[in-house]
Amino acid sequence: MNPIKTYSNVNRSNHQKHFGISRMETIYEKNKGNVDDPHRHEFYTVLLVKKAKGKHIIDFQEFELTNQQVYFVGPGQVHQVIEQEKSEGFSMVFSVEFLLENNIPLSFIDDLNLFYDYGESPPILLKNIDLEKLSFFAEEMFQLNYSETPLKEQSIGAYLKLFLIHCKNLCSVTEDNLQKIEAGNHILKEFRALVEQHFTNWHSTTQYAEALNITPDHLNRTIKSLIGKTAKEYIQSRINIAAQRMLFFSDLSTKEIGYELGFTEPSHFSAFFKKCTGTSPSKYKKAH
Repeated sequence: MNPIKTYSNVNRSNHQKHFGISRMETIYEKNKGNVDDPHRHEFYTVLLVKKAKGKHIIDFQEFELTNQQVYFVGPGQVHQVIEQEKSEGFSMVFSVEFLLENNIPLSFIDDLNLFYDYGESPPILLKNIDLEKLSFFAEEMFQLNYSETPLKEQSIGAYLKLFLIHCKNLCSVTEDNLQKIEAGNHILKEFRALVEQHFTNWHSTTQYAEALNITPDHLNRTIKSLIGKTAKEYIQSRINIAAQRMLFFSDLSTKEIGYELGFTEPSHFSAFFKKCTGTSPSKYKKAH
């Protein structure tokens, strides 16, 4: 079984470049309409879709690829774009190095909450006026990227920030919740980091709450207010995505995968996986 195809560099021919932007129609023509295998990037990806027909699969969740959308795919997420016809729009990629080189703190990306880590990465649906504004920012970045303009990287960084801020504003909650968001963002960042570090052996919300010195109830409410799912649901999503990736891309047995993910009994892993996906690990592996 083949491992997950992973792209480590924004530009495969020039590893010194940390930002890239292409027209979706050009990518389609270059690939002659062939669909790429499911893969993941070690950098951020943004798809501004003007016109399309097909589907976009992100961490095994399928979304309709259609007109006037914008997608956000974070580092490590497995995704695949399946086009039924040539799409129109922009594909942007940028790395942590690009952010640091242009004085964009990582906390800026975290605070946007646009690049969901696990479970759900739905697109933002755009009105005509918002599509026009985002298309303007993308076109400016495109023209700058292929020019010799002085300080072009800094200019691209400025347009990228405007692009992302506008996207954030399209899905922001009301002003009444701003204080809650500011207070919760720190908890969310710490919680996500802990989950990434401990999800294979910490399965309980209580363990994370204790590490954060807050109650499980407060942790659940805070996380749900910011990302729409409780801390427990987020932990389960992380474990489930890891399980699906191993079943899909590795030759490990169900028992071995369960052990890798911290389940002491195969039956416990099977019950967990079936609860999350509606099918058993063995049937999922066979079907895929």
